[in-house]
Amino acid sequence: MAADIDIDDEQGDEPRWLSPEERAAWLAVTAFATKLPGALDTQLQRDAGLSFFEYMVLAVLSEQEDWTLQMSDIAQGASASLSRLSHTATRLENKGYLIRTRCPGAGRRTNATLTQAGYDKVVESAPGHVETVRRLFIDAVTPEQLIAIRDGGRAVLRQIDAKDFYTDVALGLRD
Repeated sequence: MAADIDIDDEQGDEPRWLSPEERAAWLAVTAFATKLPGALDTQLQRDAGLSFFEYMVLAVLSEQEDWTLQMSDIAQGASASLSRLSHTATRLENKGYLIRTRCPGAGRRTNATLTQAGYDKVVESAPGHVETVRRLFIDAVTPEQLIAIRDGGRAVLRQIDAKDFYTDVALGLRD
């Protein structure tokens, strides 16, 4: 009989509600994750005429030895869809900041390569962006809090996708 079955609460019968401390931490993280990119976007739009995502695409390319990456690698590294990246790449191409070329071989792979104008734009935009990152984030926390945020962020990202090589690279866990 079904009535004789003892359902253990630990197996999910009752939600594991957040404690007041857990809820406060969760709400702070969601506000942080929502508001910081918007603030960075506002500064970059105002000072450089770039969105935060456009800047990140250019910055990722500028860090490559040959200023080139496959579009799929950029999308994965930026946690963006190929569609979003493609629209952004079109805007950046129209501004003369990057070019796209087909990868040799089979498949529909495409490379994005930073142009000299794109590199110059990143170099010009970086000081204001870094100052904003410093003012809104780095200087707002203690060195101990910064380490805790880093470590906590790494742990959460590993829960989301433990096999994400690009996340590991961005976090400095792999070369």
